[in-house]
Amino acid sequence: QVQLVESGGGLVQTGDSLRLSCVVLGGVFVNYAMGWFRQAPGKEREFVAAIAWTGLRAYYLDSVKDRFTISRDNAKSTVFLQMDSLKPEDTAVYYCAAGGELARTSSKFHYWGQGTQVTVSS
Repeated sequence: QVQLVESGGGLVQTGDSLRLSCVVLGGVFVNYAMGWFRQAPGKEREFVAAIAWTGLRAYYLDSVKDRFTISRDNAKSTVFLQMDSLKPEDTAVYYCAAGGELARTSSKFHYWGQGTQVTVSS
């Protein structure tokens, strides 16, 4: 049984940084492309970033690509999302996801974490 556990969320101010982590338990981490999605109140879940199993290819949402960096440590079965220059519009629950291929759509990811709240105050 594959389990994803996120951590690192919190309450920060505009311009601050946060690093989210997600550890994958019970699966073969290098088999998975990993992604981060977010859902703000009253909005649909949206893609944020994804990274191939090699770590050599990544996709980003346009509005975050100059501020967020996705990375992974295959030895630790962990994916990270470094978020810099945070803005109030980044406020959302952030979800980690694992799938068989690098993609931007949630349907390509089969396993999901429980989410971690990120709140950016103005």
